[in-house]
Amino acid sequence: METFTKSFTRQEPIPEAGIAAAVEVMRSGKLHRYGADPSHVAALEEEFAAQTGAAHCLAVASGGYAMGAALRALGVGPGDPVLTNGWTLAPVPGAIAAVGARPVLVEVTDRLVIDLGDLAAKAGQARVLMLSHMRGHLADMERLMEICDAADIAVIEDCAHTMGAAWAGRASGRWGKIGCYSCQTYKHVNSGEGGLIVTDDADLAARMILLSGSYMIYARNGTAPSEEVFARHKGMMPNVSGRMDELRAAILRPQLADLPRQVERWNTRYRALEDGLRSATGLRVIDRPNAETYVGSSIQVVANDPDRVPGFVAACADRGVEWKWFGAPQAIGFTSAHRHWGYVAAQDLPRTDAVLAGLLDMRVPLTFDLNDCALICRVVTDEAARHLG
Repeated sequence: METFTKSFTRQEPIPEAGIAAAVEVMRSGKLHRYGADPSHVAALEEEFAAQTGAAHCLAVASGGYAMGAALRALGVGPGDPVLTNGWTLAPVPGAIAAVGARPVLVEVTDRLVIDLGDLAAKAGQARVLMLSHMRGHLADMERLMEICDAADIAVIEDCAHTMGAAWAGRASGRWGKIGCYSCQTYKHVNSGEGGLIVTDDADLAARMILLSGSYMIYARNGTAPSEEVFARHKGMMPNVSGRMDELRAAILRPQLADLPRQVERWNTRYRALEDGLRSATGLRVIDRPNAETYVGSSIQVVANDPDRVPGFVAACADRGVEWKWFGAPQAIGFTSAHRHWGYVAAQDLPRTDAVLAGLLDMRVPLTFDLNDCALICRVVTDEAARHLG
């Protein structure tokens, strides 16, 4: 019986150019977020702004910090309702709860994106939407923005899983007021921890730069607004230090430059898995719409019979293939569902619960090759026939 032996959490090494740049930073001793001039952090901000077509970029300590900064910049505070997906990972509602706000959960569809009908129905309940492009699945962004613009809702995009993705040719993170990205190890670029924020709004950019601990040297941000803009906000934003340090920026710059090539490598593996899993008994692969340019760093399938999922997941694990199940009664590892978030008021999401009951998720590391993908499909197809047929 075939067994898969590679790790699902093993990442590729940092590029040699990133290692060399990091060593140079360490030898200089100038690691502080405003400690170097010229600065890798400022250069990273300039480069990511250019890459996404944004006017302003701020490099920060984590994706969670990015979302918190975005919420504060929009004036969200204690007790304010904030719309967000009923299916996402805990840091998204966590960022809302951390500023004292109240997550209002919106149903998701069987395509794993926010339900636009439920969003329209709940649009009058909040003035901000924290939209999670969970596991890289993009909703119809044109229709979503029509709903939000009509209701005067500011959209923050959580792009932790969609750096390098797009809808209808427009980059993920460039539809709403603010786009937030993660540079955590298991995302599309790896600095261990880190985040990036983009916006075209100079006032929002100034507020977030001041919030991130710029003191009186905010002009060193790589894409800083004018002094006139900062003058409107100085002394009004609390200092919540969180701009990215030089070491992480040095590691990230060559990775961002190489992102288009990495996206193609992910998608080659994703398509091999997608094709191989389509014939698996009792499993449904998620079809991707033509308007979506995705990054296949993970793959999701839905089991037709949720009651049989535990045996299937255990059997695959015995053969080295790791699935994360969002229908599990308890949160396991990084995987949780809305019913596990004790800091979020319980909410009725029957359509989301029906999807999550059979939802299975798998990482697609670039340390896998196409032979690995073929072996994974053989194992999954075999165990699906045994346990899901």
